[in-house]
Amino acid sequence: MRFSATTAGFAASAVAAAVIGVVLLDASGHGAPSAGAAAQAAAMPVPVPVPVVSVIKRTVPVYLDYVGTTQAIRSVTLQAQVTGYLAAQAAPDGADVKQGDLLYQIDPRDYQAALNQVKAQAQHDSAAYDYSRLSEHRNSVLSKDGWVAKDTFDQTTSNFRQSVATLAADAAAIQTAELKLGYTEIRAPFAGRLSKSLVHEGALINATGTQFNTLAQLDPIYATFNPSETELAAITQSRSRGAIPVDVQASDDTQQRFSGTLSFLDNVVDRSTGTITARATISNPDHTLLPGEFVHVHVHIADRPDTLLVPQVALGSSQLGRFVYVVGKDSKAEQRIVSPGASYGSLIVIDKGVQEGDRIIVGNLQKIAAGASVQPVPTKDGAA
Repeated sequence: MRFSATTAGFAASAVAAAVIGVVLLDASGHGAPSAGAAAQAAAMPVPVPVPVVSVIKRTVPVYLDYVGTTQAIRSVTLQAQVTGYLAAQAAPDGADVKQGDLLYQIDPRDYQAALNQVKAQAQHDSAAYDYSRLSEHRNSVLSKDGWVAKDTFDQTTSNFRQSVATLAADAAAIQTAELKLGYTEIRAPFAGRLSKSLVHEGALINATGTQFNTLAQLDPIYATFNPSETELAAITQSRSRGAIPVDVQASDDTQQRFSGTLSFLDNVVDRSTGTITARATISNPDHTLLPGEFVHVHVHIADRPDTLLVPQVALGSSQLGRFVYVVGKDSKAEQRIVSPGASYGSLIVIDKGVQEGDRIIVGNLQKIAAGASVQPVPTKDGAA
């Protein structure tokens, strides 16, 4: 089919009119949006919902932290003072015992017999004492009238005095026998925990020093640590204001703390290490801590007012240092480089980089970056 020039002109004019109509329809607002407007709307970022908390300001304790070891306040080796066969072990290995509890019993029969013997001898000597006392009194009266010779009177007086001395010796012998009988019972000199027994029933115990067991006091207990000489001034200054509280944590337990006070500070600095020996007395009622454990020691030397705190989970790291995200102007995430300090539970001190009331982002941190649009969501802590 062939087209003339006139026909082609009419076709071009119709196409142009159709395009102009579409443009006019879009401009009047009665048609579909243009492709450019739709693309622009799709490119607008959707705000990321993020939980936030406000920076808080409060007074916090200042601690000096050390790694220390626990030591028993008292630890003794139980030894024999008399010879005999071990009749019974009254307390099992590893038992917690109270002061005065019976731990071991040596066969007491020989020592009971010895005590009975010296008591019988004392009764015999007491009868002799009564006779010598009466004789001395009688001869004293008769000698005044010349009925008894002076030498006889002197003899009865001497016998009486010897009887007095004999009774005194008998009393000492009874006391010695009672002590030896008492030594057949090995009792706890203080409350503590036994170790493993070194002897068993039927063993011959030697008075020269057979060892039965060891007993260690567990409550209270010592925590020994070594502050540096640079920290000595702060500790001494705090000590001048009163007792210094000390908290101790077992190395494998970050939840349970044991409390006490600083009870000893040595009088010399070790020049080879630049440290000084210090010791705290720690309450240990449940015997959870045992001698020889490594522990974390927190020495409370002061209180720091007006300290800024944020949750530890808000902290991030980059090549520039530690940072937090803050909700900034127009609800944009703003990265702040901060200087963190000591931690207190789930919170951490921020020495520089934030101000009280700043809204810190604590969640969805992997979904945001500096300048990202965010939608703050208050947390249970009351942040806005």
